[in-house]
Amino acid sequence: MERNNALKTSQDSGIIKWITVIAIAVPVVVAVLLFMPSKLDIASEWVYFLPHLNAVINSAATVALIAGLVFIKQKNIQLHRAAMTTAFGLGAIFLVSYVIYHAAAESTAFGGEGIIRSVYYFILITHIILAAVALFPILLAYYYGYTDQRQKHKKVVRYAYPIWLYVTISGVLVYLMISPYYNF
Repeated sequence: MERNNALKTSQDSGIIKWITVIAIAVPVVVAVLLFMPSKLDIASEWVYFLPHLNAVINSAATVALIAGLVFIKQKNIQLHRAAMTTAFGLGAIFLVSYVIYHAAAESTAFGGEGIIRSVYYFILITHIILAAVALFPILLAYYYGYTDQRQKHKKVVRYAYPIWLYVTISGVLVYLMISPYYNF
């Protein structure tokens, strides 16, 4: 039994290193793409559909996350896993779509004024900060869930879940607030 625990700990250590690398690299790549001086020319026009697709993906991920919570409260582990894997897959698709869009298109400026401007920037800034830090606990929680390390999974999910849920919901809110200002 001790040997199995030692192997598991060694394996966990290697996976956690990869999770850390990914959790650092992704926000850095996204930041570089957002702030690069010129955008990539990748079949230009079709990328302007991606913000709309991203809002749909975030909405679906929100539904999957809430379903996952409902299923685990009902102790239905199979459906919980399916819902969380769906949310995880949608998050990966969203990330690819988001990176493609921001590599090819200029950011849209928010045109609202007054209190709505403050509300928008509060939601946007908290969304960006939490999205940047969310990847590590999300990947860790998914790994622990996938490998059936339930105690570790529960400890990480306590933080990862509400952050992830906020990021998906706030992503949709940001989209709804800025979509009238898209120039395409």
